[in-house]
Amino acid sequence: MTGRLYQVLAALVDACHRCADTGNTEWKSRHEDDIVRLCDRYLPSGSGLDLGPRLDLGASTGEKLVVSHCDFHHMHPETGMYDGWTEHTVTVRPSLRFGFRISISGRDRNGIKDYIAEVFNECLNTEVVETGE
Repeated sequence: MTGRLYQVLAALVDACHRCADTGNTEWKSRHEDDIVRLCDRYLPSGSGLDLGPRLDLGASTGEKLVVSHCDFHHMHPETGMYDGWTEHTVTVRPSLRFGFRISISGRDRNGIKDYIAEVFNECLNTEVVETGE
């Protein structure tokens, strides 16, 4: 598997759904394992995204990636103590001009959606070269 992360994930999601449609449980399971491994390796974790974002395979397709558990753990700027969460889902759709576009659901507390979009833009554009494991 090679390509940018968003391309590799979209291809795997599409293959996983096609295997499910045809009853090929062995390859569906292999694709699911690859998706989990890539998400664990490349999706952001920490720095406020403390729950560990996960690809929602049921909501994702070859043309749309949906990443859930993108909840952000906010800190109070004066005390440095955690002071609440905002809940977010990241949806990635293809764009002819830009490769993909990102939308972020949830409350935009302290402009956090821009930060989340930047983090995901960077990780999804990561070049993935996998030899299989």
